[in-house]
Amino acid sequence: MARKHRHCMTRKSRLMEPTGDRTDLRALLEMPPWDWPSDARLMFHKVLTDTNASESDRLVAAELAGDFTVIDDALSDALLGIVSSPGEPEAVRAAAAISLGPVLENADTSGFDDPDNCCITERTFRRIQLALHKLYPDAGIPKSVRRRILEASVRSPQDWHGDAIRHAYSSGDRDWMLTAVFSMRWVRGFEDSILEALQSGDTDIQYEAILAAGNWEMNAALSHIVALVDAVYAPKRLRVAAIGAVGEIAPRNAGEILVDLTDSDDPEIAEAAADAIASADVYANPYEDEDGDEDEEDDAGDWIH
Repeated sequence: MARKHRHCMTRKSRLMEPTGDRTDLRALLEMPPWDWPSDARLMFHKVLTDTNASESDRLVAAELAGDFTVIDDALSDALLGIVSSPGEPEAVRAAAAISLGPVLENADTSGFDDPDNCCITERTFRRIQLALHKLYPDAGIPKSVRRRILEASVRSPQDWHGDAIRHAYSSGDRDWMLTAVFSMRWVRGFEDSILEALQSGDTDIQYEAILAAGNWEMNAALSHIVALVDAVYAPKRLRVAAIGAVGEIAPRNAGEILVDLTDSDDPEIAEAAADAIASADVYANPYEDEDGDEDEEDDAGDWIH
């Protein structure tokens, strides 16, 4: 299974030129990152490091600073400093922690040979990994912050994550179980727990289990996921996730399973089915030559009728 990731956008940018007036941070929440002003990175850094700034502004800055259009070593250090500080507001610490997740995954999957493929240096990457590992066991840290530390850090899996996920999942605490199932999408070895979570009556846990099953191409989960695809009264969020998972688990059969949904009266369902079929076709036929012929390739993940 090839882990999914995005390359860091080069910091030359897709960012617009400054408008002359400082943009309201909250306005940036409604804008795509490539439309942010060119000084957005400096703006986020200034707010994050200013303890006199309003908590609402710092919360927005923490949420946005992890975007690939702006994240770099300086912003990563500012976010990590907030996560590590007991004096910071809990919500801001939690937001800062989760914002480190994408850049950790990017660094883990892209490596550091080509600077254009990674937003941070290897030294910063290792510093973040070490700090989050040390912070996570501290029971004095608020629960929401510890959850976000785990959810961010698993995007660059380390040896300690397996035990942390097992403990969280077996805790009986709904929030920790949700964090555990989210984390199973990134860390191998939890197929049985993912299958169990698919049967959960909690739709949030079930949703994360669907994404995890798709990410790990779990053929054992396919019958349950196909049943969700066809369950017209199931929450749409679950059906859309299940449609995407079909394309990942059984790419050669995705068209057959999903084709009827492309004519759905619900535009979101129809679009999700069309996208899943298109993505699955590319995934299932990576070696198609110019004449449309394919090299023979074993596909143990095919759906068995």
